[in-house]
Amino acid sequence: MTDSYTPPQVWTWDKASGGQFASINRPVAGPTHDQALPVGRHPLQLYSLGTPNGVKVTVMLEELLALGHTGAEYDAWLIRINQGDQFGSGFVAANPNSKIPALWDRSGPEPVRVFESAAILVYLSEKFGGAFLPKIGAARAEALSWLFWQMGSAPFLGGGFGHFYAYAPTKQEYPIDRYAMEVKRQLDVLNRHLAERPYLAGEQYSIADMATWPWYGALVKGQLYGAGEFLSVHEYTHVIRWADQIAARPAVQRGRKVNRTWGEANDQLHERHEASDFETKTQDKLAA
Repeated sequence: MTDSYTPPQVWTWDKASGGQFASINRPVAGPTHDQALPVGRHPLQLYSLGTPNGVKVTVMLEELLALGHTGAEYDAWLIRINQGDQFGSGFVAANPNSKIPALWDRSGPEPVRVFESAAILVYLSEKFGGAFLPKIGAARAEALSWLFWQMGSAPFLGGGFGHFYAYAPTKQEYPIDRYAMEVKRQLDVLNRHLAERPYLAGEQYSIADMATWPWYGALVKGQLYGAGEFLSVHEYTHVIRWADQIAARPAVQRGRKVNRTWGEANDQLHERHEASDFETKTQDKLAA
């Protein structure tokens, strides 16, 4: 490694140092502009983007609807984070951390806000009778443990490996090696665990799978950061089996399309307000 860097006595913000995300990264919180959030007709109002964290929640909502929970009908509004929508005053009121996804539940006398993807998954499970989360005992502990494993692990994958491998202004050996090692360790954790059970919490599909699949399922299928060959993802055969099993679920296929703005046109449903939107409002249908 040829580059060296000596940190200054006091760090100051250099707006030009943010690379691809310089326009939306900043060291302070709060809104940058007034922008109210739209509100649809359903009690559940989701404000999101079809990133792995956003997909977790749209998959959960589609799975709840597939179970017959009609109260899980929802409006999914697009938050274009590359344009700074997350810093509008309405979104900051929904999530002071200015990260997608954010949910308003307007089914009761007072609206309830929920932010952080894992919190939304647990909230929705409890709202609909404990769906996709065991109610007691070891099975519940296992599901919650893997759910929060994902929440603690994904920043190394996305903010660490993904940033330095795919998005940083320059490629640097040390951070790429550091985070590649950690991501491969995480994949090995999953591979060993899934060698002995069909789902993360055991025999039953749960919110732990919904949270982990958009990140690690996409990774082992070569769909994240263009890093499949680099990380030798073909080695993690049990994770691949699990990823394929979840991807085959119709609700997962629907949830993956919601708030998605890239990829094949038939896989992009920018906003979802009715179940019929999957048949009539994907980008290929709108273009036609």
